[in-house]
This record gives sequence, structure tokens and C-alpha cells, in this order.
Amino acid sequence: MHCADTSFLCALYRQQANSERAIETLEKIGAPIVISCLLAYEFRQAVRFQVFLRSRDAKKGYSETEGLMMLAQFENDLDSGVVIEAGANWTDVAAIVERLSERHTMKRGSRSFDLLHIATALQWEATVFLSFDGLQREIAADEGLNVLADC
Repeated sequence: MHCADTSFLCALYRQQANSERAIETLEKIGAPIVISCLLAYEFRQAVRFQVFLRSRDAKKGYSETEGLMMLAQFENDLDSGVVIEAGANWTDVAAIVERLSERHTMKRGSRSFDLLHIATALQWEATVFLSFDGLQREIAADEGLNVLADC
């Protein structure tokens, strides 16, 4: 099972520094990316927020057209199975994320959703965790998840 975080999804759906690596990684693994409903929400919310930012300042965020295209491509990938939204045992995830918070937040400054993505991957017993977020990658690796070197 290959789990991703928001940084990986954003690199797939909007041209940025890591986009080429994200696309190459997706092609290399040749399997669907598995995400939780929380990650799907966080990605959609991030895109919508970027559109809002652009509406307030033309130098920030994404245009509405770009945001809508990103969301449409994401939905298309969900429909076609490139990305799979899977259920989780949220009671188990809550216990895992509490343990992660206790172990990492005061030392490293980890954020809630980042830890939730790692906890969900751990609950699923994922084989690979895909992220471009350095701190999230470190914590995932420290917790025993396989983090691809080129991602």
C-alpha cells in the first residue's frame, strides 16, 4: 500500500518544484495511491483556500480556473482508481496519533494533520509513505514507514 500526504498530492495536481518527481514516482510504483477521507478533505480545502487568496491578492494563490481544474483532475483520478480513498479505524488512528504527538510534537513541532496522515498509514500498515515534507518524512521513517528516497 502506497500512502501519500498533501504535499505529494499538490505536486501531482499543480506544477511546482516537486511535480516531475511526483509524476515519476507515481509511474514507478505502478499502483494506486491510498488516501484517507481526511487527506482528501485537506487537499480540497487547500486548493479552495488558494483560490480564495487569489481573489484577495492577484500575487497569491491559484486562479479559480486552475483550482477547479486541480479539483476536477483529482476527482477524475479518484473515479479511475489512480487514487483510492480508503476507510480507517479512527479509534485506532486516534490512539496512534496521540502517541505520535507525545513522541514528536514538543521536540519537532509537528502539525496535527501531518501526524494524522502518518498515523493513518501506520494503522493501515502501509508499505510506502509518499511526502515532500521533510519533517513528515523524518517522523514517518522514525516510526518504521518506508519513505522513498527520491520522493
